[in-house]
Amino acid sequence: MLQKSTLKFLKVLKQNNEKEWFDAHRTTYDAARADFTHFIANVIEQYGKEDEAIAALQAKDCLFRINRDVRFSKNKAPYKTNFGASIAHGGKKSIYAGYYIHIEPGNESFAGGGLWMPEAEQLKKVRQEIDYNFAAFEQLVTASSFKAVYGGLYTGEDSKLSRPPKGYDDSNPAIEYLKFKSFIALHPLKDGEVTDKDLLSTILQAFSALHPLVIFLNTAVEG
Repeated sequence: MLQKSTLKFLKVLKQNNEKEWFDAHRTTYDAARADFTHFIANVIEQYGKEDEAIAALQAKDCLFRINRDVRFSKNKAPYKTNFGASIAHGGKKSIYAGYYIHIEPGNESFAGGGLWMPEAEQLKKVRQEIDYNFAAFEQLVTASSFKAVYGGLYTGEDSKLSRPPKGYDDSNPAIEYLKFKSFIALHPLKDGEVTDKDLLSTILQAFSALHPLVIFLNTAVEG
């Protein structure tokens, strides 16, 4: 589990998102980040027993910086108000599908993963794999174990094309999946779950339900 103080820091940061405040509370930030880092290390240690592709990772390979890149954003707030970690073969900058943990107060936390906004080459490979092996892919994303945790693939804003991608048409039985630009699934977490003693177990179960999809996506990327 994570400490309540970690969520509290992120909540107060959202109300005071400026460098002067952050510098004055750096000790509190360091403690919160250490708490999150320790938890991610536990997740890697435990889930690495099921997915060997992540077993050698260190938490520091997976954690995102709290500083925002504001160069091209109208929002000039200097800090993110969440902690995030991408646990995939090769770390947070990997081209491979993997797992993700997002911690944000206000019941905005979630666990899940998959393949987020892959480059054109990887996306082409995934679409081809789905086209060639549609029955296997459909079985994965409609499996009761997957749907019980995630409901289905994420279909939020800007997740899909409005028209078939180049090389495919509406008659393709897999066309609705081929329109996806990302292949991810998210399991929401309430604040009470984030600070609950069973958080690690909840995360591991969510990752286990996602694992077959991760394998399918990475088989495509490696092809």
